[in-house]
Amino acid sequence: MRVIAGHAHGRRLKAPRGLATRPTSARARESIFSRLQVRLELEGARVLDIFAGSGSLGCEALSRGASHATFVDSSRAATHAIESNVRSLGMAQRTRIICSDVFRALDSLGAEGAAFDLVFVDAPYKNDLSNEVVERLGTLGLVAPEGWIVVGQSKRAAPPPEAPEGLLRPSVVTIGDHRIAFYRRPPSAAPSGS
Repeated sequence: MRVIAGHAHGRRLKAPRGLATRPTSARARESIFSRLQVRLELEGARVLDIFAGSGSLGCEALSRGASHATFVDSSRAATHAIESNVRSLGMAQRTRIICSDVFRALDSLGAEGAAFDLVFVDAPYKNDLSNEVVERLGTLGLVAPEGWIVVGQSKRAAPPPEAPEGLLRPSVVTIGDHRIAFYRRPPSAAPSGS
């Protein structure tokens, strides 16, 4: 597995050992970022990579100019792989790695008042919590105005929600076995807690 583009183009990424992590394929990552490049200015963006696994999506965003990435995964093996990847790519100073249950991590980030320009949600296929996570992101206001959420799921998973609170879902695409939904927070949307 390698970084596709940007200053770390071609550099290798380590994946956690075992079958618990399913790295996003290069084809899916390329499709995601080619769609994002016409919608979002990655230069200076703040990124949240949920169910991060190897951190491939967040590292790709950093390589393409994002200013900071926060990685969330409940697996110690995954967070160790992410630590190794960001160190080897020279990105460690621009990252935060949280080893925690996803909902606990989101609640903590919400309490801090964090807001992200780009959020990746790539839940395990066997325990797909994507819809619940997207709902929580909207409720907590973790997506900055004009920010994007990219949700990767199995195409056999329950369809993503049409329009969670405060978010628009402009497009859903299928790439091989992946279904990818792109949500956007419009400039005027406010979280329900405001």
